[in-house]
Amino acid sequence: MLCATPVQAEILTPDEFVTDAVEVLAAQLEDRRSELADDQDALYQLIDDLLLPRFDRKMAAQQVLARHWRGASEEQRTRFIDSFYSILVQRYADGVLDFEPDRIKVLPFRGDETKRTATVKTTVDLEDGTNISVNYTLLNKKPGWMMFDVTIEGVSYIRNFRTEFDAEIKSSSLEEVIVRLEKEAAGENESDE
Repeated sequence: MLCATPVQAEILTPDEFVTDAVEVLAAQLEDRRSELADDQDALYQLIDDLLLPRFDRKMAAQQVLARHWRGASEEQRTRFIDSFYSILVQRYADGVLDFEPDRIKVLPFRGDETKRTATVKTTVDLEDGTNISVNYTLLNKKPGWMMFDVTIEGVSYIRNFRTEFDAEIKSSSLEEVIVRLEKEAAGENESDE
């Protein structure tokens, strides 16, 4: 999938990075929606091919675990990164087939491109005519920008997952949370046991 590789021959500005991701997703979905709707594995693979080169999995996982990251072993960190990312891909898949690029407007970036992080603001037109804000937080890395957080109408997915996992870790353990995530990522649930 040549289109899945981010265009990094020239360094993209933060808003160009988001615009490029939208355009690549639109191109990959064109004429494939019904095929992908019938083949969940192909849909997951498409999302992974598009998301992985643009998403900083370690930064996202580190931000989600927050203080629990420091106490995690290297093996636990790797397992958490992998299972958390797999779950994100699966959850993202639910809405990707409804993706309509003409409903997304990427606003011009107004920040400092030399900073470590940047926020790219977008608006999404919903079917009922309302607009919602969807902002992407990017990390400035050597190969270029990478996404690690999405905030929808002021609600950050990192903050949501941090709150959820913090409570779960406090009531059980980090290891139990990782095992649960691994099972969920593998398509198992507690009723399967």
